[in-house]
Amino acid sequence: MTAGPSDRARHSVAPDPGRVVTKAALRAAEELGVTARALAAVIGVSEATLSRMKNESFALAPGTKPFELAVLFVRLFRSLDAIVGGDPQVARAWLSNANEALDGRPVDKILTISGLMDVIAYLDARRARV
Repeated sequence: MTAGPSDRARHSVAPDPGRVVTKAALRAAEELGVTARALAAVIGVSEATLSRMKNESFALAPGTKPFELAVLFVRLFRSLDAIVGGDPQVARAWLSNANEALDGRPVDKILTISGLMDVIAYLDARRARV
């Protein structure tokens, strides 16, 4: 007799939030064309730590500042992705071009926490338009 879907669900292990957020941040950076150096600065880790994240020997720990910053970076990606209709080329162009409302290039702004929050607020306002 084989196990049904409900039997398998009961025995499955919940995904590790640290690994999920780590992988999501790395994928978002790749889609947006954000360099390893820039992503390390955005989430507040060293480039060596980011390298370990890429080879899956390190995951961000829930409750830490880098974890929370990575969640915000993923939020930025999801908002921008929704606005540009999933087109990575348009998202990359938006991120790297000057934006008068943000007083600079978003890719430069996100290197600080306040800049990251400003970019997210800008994108959230654009998504909310009716």
